Amino acid sequence: MPIRVAVIGGGAAGLCAARYLRAKPDVFQAVVYEQADQIGGTWVYTENVGKDKYGLPVHSSMYQRLRTNLPKELMMYPGLPITEGGRTSFIKHTEVLQYMNRYAWTYDLHKCIQLLTRVQSVKPIVNCNKTSWEVTVKSVKDPDATPQVNEFDAVMVCNGQYAVPSYPDIPGLETFSGKVIHSHEYRHPEDFKGQTVVLFGAGPSGRDICIDLHTFVNKIYLSHHIPSLSAVLPDNLQEVPDIQSIDKGRVVFTDGQSVEADVLMLCTGYLYDLPFLTPECEVVVDRKRISPLYKHILHTKHTSLSFIGVVWTISPFQLLACQVRFAMAALDGTMILPSRADMDADTQRDYEYRRDELKYPHHYAHKMDHLQWEYNKELLRLANVVDDDGATLPLFKELYALTRRLRAKDLVNYKKRIVETSDDLTSWQVL
Repeated sequence: MPIRVAVIGGGAAGLCAARYLRAKPDVFQAVVYEQADQIGGTWVYTENVGKDKYGLPVHSSMYQRLRTNLPKELMMYPGLPITEGGRTSFIKHTEVLQYMNRYAWTYDLHKCIQLLTRVQSVKPIVNCNKTSWEVTVKSVKDPDATPQVNEFDAVMVCNGQYAVPSYPDIPGLETFSGKVIHSHEYRHPEDFKGQTVVLFGAGPSGRDICIDLHTFVNKIYLSHHIPSLSAVLPDNLQEVPDIQSIDKGRVVFTDGQSVEADVLMLCTGYLYDLPFLTPECEVVVDRKRISPLYKHILHTKHTSLSFIGVVWTISPFQLLACQVRFAMAALDGTMILPSRADMDADTQRDYEYRRDELKYPHHYAHKMDHLQWEYNKELLRLANVVDDDGATLPLFKELYALTRRLRAKDLVNYKKRIVETSDDLTSWQVL
């Protein structure tokens, strides 16, 4: 009998999982559970904030004018180039969603996707040293419907990591007399016309949003603790240190200066959200580190439970494809896993390398950045994947590094650049 796999989430990771699982129908049988009324995950834009029409928290963090901060040449799934957006490289979120829908139709994924279905719980059932999974789901449209309990041989968690905001602990925040908003709820720059905004956080969202805002607002103070952005910034955008405290309408920074502000926007990232995992799953989430995960993917005790897309600062779609095939190789026996003790030791070595050699803080346990390229190769090597569909081509590493340099040099205009690649993806130029 085929290996029955429950895939939680129909966004970028879930679609990728469905594609590769369905490519081996004699080995795997997949069901994708998606709580929204369409596929796409965080790429499904909505004007709504707070709750959606079904009373669930809004999943998407897209804003209206968002364009990708990586060129589409880096965004594509292996084997299916992105043609959406024409010659444009940094494409609109709507075009990414169009591409994801084309991906689903190309590989006939809709047959295994159940929309408007929320996973309530995932519980391991151990019998004679074999683990199966009790997955309880419920209709989103009908709150009175009886939950359905299904049994699977494996579970792939693909529910994303950009839906539940992380709020910082700022002394006096409750006294702020202006508006406090997390970037998760940001939609339109026009809503802040003529105002003074303190934007806290200079990660990808913070940088993109401050550029989206700057032509509408009076003044932006970009508060962060990383080295200076070094890019040429708009005249009304000023870098300032971390926020020390809030005193009513005044924001106080760690260097002692303070400003009056109308809006405090928190671009402070997101939390992993795994409410459906029962305590029996033995999954620990500690300040952005999920344990115990071998290669950031496999639960070291329950190896038929995998997490696709936990890592971050990545070229996403190629990496997801590598992770999915690694998890599949563990399930079908293509890859013989080390002992649990050896997997835990490997995981600890990876964590200590980040902490001691790279000087990463604890919450960077799953950050990849420059580590992603060798990581991708390692996953495919361990999984005995011979044909990688171009997922590890040197072009991607080179283009990723160049994009980072362009972003650092010209934050305002880098998305206007156009990448031209050869048909075989072995050469490229940026216009």
